[in-house]
Formats: sequence, structure tokens, C-alpha cells
Amino acid sequence: MPVHGTTRPVFRRPVVRRAVAGSAAVLSLALACACGPSRGAVSQERAAVGGDSVRSAPSSSPSPAASPDGAAGTTPGTANGPAGASNGPSTAAGAASSGVGAGTGSADVPAGGSVAPSGPGPTAPAAVASTPAGPGTPALPAGAAPTTAAVSGAATSAPDAAGSSIVRGTVDGGRSVALTFDDGPGPATGQILDLLAQYHAKATFCEIGPQATAHPALVKRIVAAGHRLCDHTVDHPQPMRTLPHDRQTFEIDTAKDMIVKAGGPGTRVDWFRAPGGDFSPDNRAIARQDGMRPLGWTVDTRDWSRPGAAAIVATAQQELRPGGVILMHDGGGDRSQSVAALGQLLPWLVQQGYTFDFPTG
Repeated sequence: MPVHGTTRPVFRRPVVRRAVAGSAAVLSLALACACGPSRGAVSQERAAVGGDSVRSAPSSSPSPAASPDGAAGTTPGTANGPAGASNGPSTAAGAASSGVGAGTGSADVPAGGSVAPSGPGPTAPAAVASTPAGPGTPALPAGAAPTTAAVSGAATSAPDAAGSSIVRGTVDGGRSVALTFDDGPGPATGQILDLLAQYHAKATFCEIGPQATAHPALVKRIVAAGHRLCDHTVDHPQPMRTLPHDRQTFEIDTAKDMIVKAGGPGTRVDWFRAPGGDFSPDNRAIARQDGMRPLGWTVDTRDWSRPGAAAIVATAQQELRPGGVILMHDGGGDRSQSVAALGQLLPWLVQQGYTFDFPTG
């Protein structure tokens, strides 16, 4: 019999079961916090930090294409590129590659190109947006100095047509050097010819068509002295690659005709140099059809910026390697610093055992 004043507790089984389950859940959570992450989480963490016992599985989804770098590499769009040049992927899955200045025999494209992301829906080839490389230079003849930042780049997706690769070396190679002068002929050309004759040095003159027409006596003197000629367009347009095909053809063909006419019968123009080194598959092919090789360089003295004769010489001495091509200017503005620098550079080259050669033809 129940004791008076007390009551027997009443147990309800469903309530007890819920309480036990709740206690188990709390206990599990406490153990998880105390013992650390699960085995799966640890595996993922090791994979993220390069754990030697974990290999992450390859992703089944494609990674986004990387943006090409605008300085050393470029994206084949118009075709260095420039570049090498040239060098970025032509599609979202394209392979990156070169350029100033270096690779030869490759498609050139403007620096700073980018691959546009694809939109929703079925996968489609990524579009390539081409952006002109660097600031342009006023057309010559004008007092402003031309830029010479080459669009280098060397995309390797397709070989060059025969004879259309960019020349950046001498015929003989070895301890030889090719001197080249752009944007003339002009007031400094005669002084440069005098210095070259003094050291029995040969050079290549990349001439602006109207400048050749304005100074035919200088063109004839260049040819008579055994130097070579190079086509440097009519208007020195920059960036050249952005021009329509017909305009590029005009710039190259007409300039060559003007130079040949100024030089007289038998005058040869063996090379074409795009203003600022802005070569493209299009203008290289046009030049080749005209019997000219695209001519690049390996040493940009930056004499066009008039940094002083000492700086021009120092740049040439630091950057020159055997078989190299040096870029200087005899036109496009005041070239007194270029003349002074050449007067110091020529005896140094002789002392270093260099011979004077022409670019590869």
C-alpha cells in the first residue's frame, strides 16, 4: 500500500526514448568537436596543402583559360605576335607559348589580348579580343620620336610561310653584328654614312617612302657605298596590325616603289620592318610577296628617346650578343645623339672583334 503523503512516479516510455536519443546526439556532437574533423575532411585538407599521402582526382570540368601576359606573350588573334612574339591561347583550351623581341618564325599579335568567357548554353569556341600593344607613334616625318617597342610573341600553333619569319640575326652569325637605321633618310644620314665609311662598316637603312623621295641623293649614296635598303612603310602607322589588309598593302608596296625609284635602276629592297616592330601574319605575308623578309632586331638602343649618347652606347654594349641586330635611327627627328653614339660604338665594336654584316636574307 502506498505510504500516505507520497505519490508513485508515472513513467511514459515515448518520452524516455526521446530523451535518450537527444542525449546521444549531444554526446556525438561533443565527441566530434573534441576529436577533430572526419577522415574525409582530413583527406581534402591534405590534398589542398600537398599532403604526400593524398592525390586529388582530376577535375571533370575545364579550367578557365588564363589571360595572356601583355609584355612577354600575346594571343594569336590577327593570327606575334608581339610576339612571340606571340603566345596566348586562341580558344579557352589553347596553349600559351614567346616575343622583343625574341622568337622568330611565329605569328604576331597585340599585347593585352584576352579570351572572352563563353556564355550559357552549349560550349562554344572562346572569342579572342585583340588590343593594340602600347601607345602609338605619330606618323613620320614628324619631329616626334618613334616608339620601337616590338610586339614580340611567338605562338607556335602554326608554322610560318616560307621566308616570312622575322629575321633577328646576321648572315654569318658568330662574332658579327648588323647595324640598322630607321626612319630616314634625313639630315643625320650623311654623317652616319661618313662614320660607317671610316670604320669600313656596312649597315641596313630602313627608309620611309616619302623620305626617300625627298632625299634621292642620299638613297643613291647608300646604295653606292654597298649598304642595303629596307622598307619602313609610307606613313609609319602604329599600330600597323590594326589596319585593313588593303591599307597595309599600300603602306608596304608603295614605300618599296618609292625607295626603288629614289635609288635608281637596279636598287634592291631586301627587308621590311614594321613600325614599332608591329609585325603580323598579314603584313609579313605582304612583304614576302614583294620579295622582302621581315626584319626585327635584338638590341633596341632607344636612341629615338634621346637619352644621351652615353646611355645609347651603354645599352648597345650591354644587350649585344654575337650575331645580333642593333636598332638605331637616322631620321624622325633630331638624331645628333645617335650620330655621337655611333662615333663611340663603332670603335668599341672593332676592339671587341666584331665584324659588320647584313641581316639574314
